[in-house]
Amino acid sequence: MKSVNAIMLALILAAAGGSLYAWYMLRSKTPKSWNSTAMRASYVSVQLREVDPAHASLLLSYELTNTTDRDYRLADGPDFVAMSRLKSDQSLSSQEDIHLSYPAFLPAGQCARIALEVRHPFLWPEDNDPAMASKLKTFVNQRLSDTGEFVLFDEASRYQIDFPSGWRELQ
Repeated sequence: MKSVNAIMLALILAAAGGSLYAWYMLRSKTPKSWNSTAMRASYVSVQLREVDPAHASLLLSYELTNTTDRDYRLADGPDFVAMSRLKSDQSLSSQEDIHLSYPAFLPAGQCARIALEVRHPFLWPEDNDPAMASKLKTFVNQRLSDTGEFVLFDEASRYQIDFPSGWRELQ
């Protein structure tokens, strides 16, 4: 009888230990929520640049502040997802080709200037085109008309970086 009780106790303890281990493993796999306060961005400027005769890039410059006590590296890669937040319904959109213009290093508690690059097909007007200024303004206004902000998700760090608008419609 003692050996049956000992075996039952061992089985119960093994099952409890296995359940506890499974719970711990599932709990540790649950992603933590997005930290949207670790990095703060403020709009600086927008610039239009010709990539080639058939493409243009909008370069949006921002001052990015690292509010954490850890150094932070920002570079395009599989863990970085950049999207735009639409003014019309506040939804996120991945219909834009948005990238960091260049990698950045942000020491803990400090600021750095970074740029987001949004590429679009655009037949660049000839230099002597009298409607060139109008075509460029229309292009910029159309690209940014329904964009409320840009949002970058760093999946590895679980940082959400909001890049607010600050641009105005070009007249």
